[in-house]
Amino acid sequence: MNSDEARVKSPTNWSGRLLQFFLHQKFVLFLLILLLVGLNVYVFTKISYVFEPFKVLLTTVSLPIILAGVAYYLLNPIVDLLERFRIKRIYSILVLYLLIAGLVTFLIVAIVPFVRDQIISLSENFPKYYHEAQLLFQSWIGSDVFNEVQQSLGFNASELVQNITAKASSFFNDTFKGLGAFLGKITEFVLAFVIVPFILFYLLKDGKKLPNYITNFIPTGLRSRSYKVMADINGQISSYIRGQIIVSFCIGILLYIGYLIIGLEYSLVLAVIAACTSIVPYLGPAIAITPALIIALVTSPVMLLKMVVVWTVVQLVEGKFISPQIMGKSLKIHPITIIFVILTAGNLFGIVGIILAVPGYAVLKVVATHFFQWFKSRSGLYDT
Repeated sequence: MNSDEARVKSPTNWSGRLLQFFLHQKFVLFLLILLLVGLNVYVFTKISYVFEPFKVLLTTVSLPIILAGVAYYLLNPIVDLLERFRIKRIYSILVLYLLIAGLVTFLIVAIVPFVRDQIISLSENFPKYYHEAQLLFQSWIGSDVFNEVQQSLGFNASELVQNITAKASSFFNDTFKGLGAFLGKITEFVLAFVIVPFILFYLLKDGKKLPNYITNFIPTGLRSRSYKVMADINGQISSYIRGQIIVSFCIGILLYIGYLIIGLEYSLVLAVIAACTSIVPYLGPAIAITPALIIALVTSPVMLLKMVVVWTVVQLVEGKFISPQIMGKSLKIHPITIIFVILTAGNLFGIVGIILAVPGYAVLKVVATHFFQWFKSRSGLYDT
């Protein structure tokens, strides 16, 4: 037996060829990578206590960073505009800070006392409004005409109302528990609001340098793709934040004008509630209309009709004119997908999850899209 035959029949040579065979099978290699990732995840779940300090750190800094990021996307276009007029960036930021300080002072002095009085009055009277609306609705259900309608349609409205009331009570109890925990960490929020202006200042000053700084830590071959991913993420988040806040502001203004025209009580507070909840797409307006419906129902049937007309007109104006012009179709997310994402994020992370559900999904969608494109180009599984 010569040396070549011995080398071919040797176990080491066969194992090397077998290894080369598996390594050249891209699908098998992909499965091995998934197996290693799953193994790492399993190991990390068993030693999760090691990451507890990082979890505390992330919890501490996440709120001021999120608030500063939202403010950055709102204010950065103004700073860029001032910079085009040959005003140095740092001076533009200082001028903007002075304007914001003046606006906040005006709001505190002129508007906050009025809003505070309406909020206190509404919080004191809302249980009475809710009780009166419940009695009124029960009287409608007990009427002869409604009983005939029930029998003809074959459903029991009393059981339906009881189920809806139980669900609503459970929802509001859970919400208020979450708000209680939310307000229980008041020290963290005060600290966050104190830190936000400092973080925002450096974001406005050096934010454009951040992508290049991050890509310096990425391998050279992946830098261009990584930069493209960050640019797409930045575009998605900026368009969503700016668009959604502008849309919410417009909804609040239109509802306030409409409520003033029809003479609805607590018009300013109800409009502010609608503007704040409209930040959450689709579900927010449904939540915001509830207190307005109750107050209008207790006031008079005519007021209820007027309120429904105002709300319908505002929603039509927002859906047909405001959102298409401001938001466009930048996110390219189906409404059903948005609802499912919001519900899932709310169950997992509470109020914070509901607020961050859509932009978080947009970021994950960008990352997943680019990863899939990279995998298609490298795997060879999609070659025709």
